[in-house]
Amino acid sequence: MKKGKITVTITIAIACFALSTIMFMQFKIVNETDITSIESMREEELREELANWKQKYKEAEEQYQEKMQRLNEYEEKEQSAEESSKMVEKELEQTNMYLGKTQVQGKGIVIKIKDTDNEGVETITAEDLLIIVDYLKLAGAEAISINEERIINMSDIVYVNNSIIYINQQRILAPYVIQAIGDETKLESTLLGNGGYVELLRNIGFDISIDRQNKIIIPKYNKEISQKYIQ
Repeated sequence: MKKGKITVTITIAIACFALSTIMFMQFKIVNETDITSIESMREEELREELANWKQKYKEAEEQYQEKMQRLNEYEEKEQSAEESSKMVEKELEQTNMYLGKTQVQGKGIVIKIKDTDNEGVETITAEDLLIIVDYLKLAGAEAISINEERIINMSDIVYVNNSIIYINQQRILAPYVIQAIGDETKLESTLLGNGGYVELLRNIGFDISIDRQNKIIIPKYNKEISQKYIQ
């Protein structure tokens, strides 16, 4: 009996040891499996999170580049519009200057013509003034005025009743002051010397002086420029 009990006890002890060993190994495996799983899951989450941040950064970068491109386009358009506006203003200013619609100044000559008291000499006529203006234009005058009336291509210089001169529908009286902006030497030499019209008038007996000036101010043409038939 004792021998049988000892055998049973040993057998139970071995069985318990084996069972304990198996349980310990299973627990260890399960434990290791959970840690690996957790670590694996954590790594996947980090990768996923990193991928998400990379995607967000990419989207943010794309939006930034898009906004910068639009901003550059707006700046270019604004700059282009500003440049175009300046060009238009400059062209308009030049056009008005050529049309005589702006006051101008520059160097040139001033011609003063007085009527003579000599009974044998006729008074200055509109034709005389027209010829002087033509000479000045031929000499390259950039702007001309007579008694503060700006002379443009559409200006009229007429003689009414052989006694009254009208320029731009305005009556003017002697003395006649003609201002011309341009090369002083060329303007003056064209009027004087051989064949110069002012020289001819002087020889007839008219009192005419020519002065060079560095700053001549010529007023703008103050009438409306309009066409009735040009389309």
